[in-house]
Amino acid sequence: MKITDIECHVLLVPDVRTDATSSAQDDIVVFVHTDEGITGVGESDVNPWIARACIEAPSTHSMGLGLKEMLIGENPLDTERLWQKLYVGSCMNGRRGAVINAIGAIDMALWDIKGKAAGKPTWQLLGGTPRDAIQPYASLQPNGNSYEEYRDSLVEWVLRARDIGFRAAKLEITLFGPYNHSGMNEKDEKVTEVIAACRAAIGPDFTLLVDVQYAWDDVERVLATTRDWKDLGVYFLETPLWVDDLEGYARLHDESGIRIAAGEWLTTHHEFRDLLDIGKVDIAQPDVGRVGGLTEAMKVCDMAAERGRQIIPHCWKTGISISASAHLAAVTPHCPFFEYLPAELTDSKLRQELVQDELKLVDGKLAIPQKPGLGIEVNMDALKRFKQD
Repeated sequence: MKITDIECHVLLVPDVRTDATSSAQDDIVVFVHTDEGITGVGESDVNPWIARACIEAPSTHSMGLGLKEMLIGENPLDTERLWQKLYVGSCMNGRRGAVINAIGAIDMALWDIKGKAAGKPTWQLLGGTPRDAIQPYASLQPNGNSYEEYRDSLVEWVLRARDIGFRAAKLEITLFGPYNHSGMNEKDEKVTEVIAACRAAIGPDFTLLVDVQYAWDDVERVLATTRDWKDLGVYFLETPLWVDDLEGYARLHDESGIRIAAGEWLTTHHEFRDLLDIGKVDIAQPDVGRVGGLTEAMKVCDMAAERGRQIIPHCWKTGISISASAHLAAVTPHCPFFEYLPAELTDSKLRQELVQDELKLVDGKLAIPQKPGLGIEVNMDALKRFKQD
C-alpha cells in the first residue's frame, strides 16, 4: 500500500468570533489517500491555515522538507518510521509548535488507515491493556458578561450534564487571565465561590474538575486560593499557571494538596518529560492532534505510567479527535477520565454536524469503539458548508 495524496480542508463556522477563545469554531481536516482505496482522516487543534501551510509547503532543503512531499509514495502502515521521517525532515521549521500539530493530524489519519486495513479498531493496534469502557467528563464553557451570569450559567450547565447521564464535569472558570474574553476581572476568591455554587447544586456524589485556563501569574496566588478548596471535592486543577512556569507547577504539586493537570498545548513527548519531571504534574493532558498524533501520545502515556502519574487526554475539537482520544484511553489503564464534548453540550455547528460517532453514554460511561480504524464517518455535506478557500 502506498500514499497517493494528502488533502487538507480548512473549516470555519459562519458566525466565527475572533474575540472568543474557543477553537471549536475552526478546524483542519486531513484526508490521507492510498492506492488501495483506503482513506484515513485526522484533525488537529491549531490555526487551520497555518496547519495547511505546514503540510502543503514545498521543500526548500534537506532540513526543511514539506510534510506532504515526504509522504507521497510511502507505506502508510509504517507509522513510527514515518513520524520520525516527518520530524527530522521538517526539523529546522518544526520540532515543536504548529508543524508538530500538523504532523499530529496526519498521524491520526495514518492510524485510521492502519485500523481499516487490518479490519480492526485502532485501539487494538496500539498495544496496552484494553478496557470495557471509559469514564467521560463533560467539558463545560459557561456564558455571561457579569460574574452572576457566568456563575449561574455554569450551575445550569453542570445540572444539564448530570441530566443527560454524566457523572463528572469540568468547570471552565475564567474570570480573569489570558483566556478571559467576557470583560470581567474578578477577585481570586470568586473562583472558589463558583465551585461552591456548583457543588451545592450538584451534591456530593458528582465529580467536579476545575480549569482556570492559565489565569494566575503567581504561584502564591494559586496556593492562597486553593487553600479553601479542601471541602469542595475538586478532582484536579487544570493549567493554573503559564505553561512555561515549571518551577511554579512543582511547588503546586508539593504544597497545594490538589492534583495538578496540564499539557494541552505541549508538542512531543520531550516537552512532556519536562512537565512530568520538573513540573511534577500529577496528570498529563496530551491533546492527540497537538502532541503529534497517536504515535507520540502513546509515548506520553508510557512516560506517565513509568512515573506513577495519570493521563487525561485534552480534546476540544470534533468527533475525529474525540474518537482518537477514545482509542488512546481504551488502552491506558492510568486514564481515569476522558474529556468528552457531546453535541448536546455545545453550540458549535462544527461539533454538531461534521462527524457522526457511536459514542453513547450508558450508566455514565462510554463503550470503546468497535468499528475498523477510528470508527467515524465525516459528513461531506457539512464539510463543504464549512470549507474555506
